Amino acid sequence: MIDTLTFIKCLAEPTRLNAMLLLAEEGELCVCELTEALAESQPKVSRHLAQLRQCGLLLDSRDGQWVFYRLHPELPAWAKGMLGEAAAGANPALTEAKAVLGAMANRPGKRCC
Repeated sequence: MIDTLTFIKCLAEPTRLNAMLLLAEEGELCVCELTEALAESQPKVSRHLAQLRQCGLLLDSRDGQWVFYRLHPELPAWAKGMLGEAAAGANPALTEAKAVLGAMANRPGKRCC
């Protein structure tokens, strides 16, 4: 189980925080969706997702060459609550990421590419 300090340290970077908030809202996203939404390079997004997975906040699954991420199902309720509160706050980068994700062409849903 993750402790509060580790949870906050893991999210103390904009790309990681916004990836977690997008995953909390969408349920599951592939790296390509997160790369497009966050307007970051694939290696950078993958590196941050790996850090979140190592923190125990995410799970990944592979479908061919694609990797999908979702929140760890055993994430404590307090952690989910903190994500919900963070999503409700002002975050222009997250607002832009949601808009980009919503407008993303060839987005087949839960499984993409």
